[in-house]
Amino acid sequence: MPVITLENTITLALSVRDRHTSAKWYADILGFEVLFHADEAGWSELKTKAAGVTLGLGEQSEPSPGNTVPVFGVVDIATARSALEEASVKFDGPTETIEGMVSTATFYDPDGNALMIAQDLSAEG
Repeated sequence: MPVITLENTITLALSVRDRHTSAKWYADILGFEVLFHADEAGWSELKTKAAGVTLGLGEQSEPSPGNTVPVFGVVDIATARSALEEASVKFDGPTETIEGMVSTATFYDPDGNALMIAQDLSAEG
């Protein structure tokens, strides 16, 4: 039995220089919806495409990207990567594939936070 009972929600918190600029980037590039800007708290929150998962943006004068890498599922990684590259999104090397399992590609937001797209290959065959 777990020590605590968790709800069916997750917020992925990232540090950014300018929450409003970053929120627009996440909305334009990944289609997230801005839920609110709490200017007095230096916090913005966005609804992602996954039920129960939000992205929180904490404003800092010098953000320090953390070790958490949010992974977002895509239907076709080649198409998704191409679209991101066309939007001048920076990637960290080539797409990596583990045959019969997954293809992944790491990319960065404007503040250097690592993000990843992944295509599930386990159902293909």
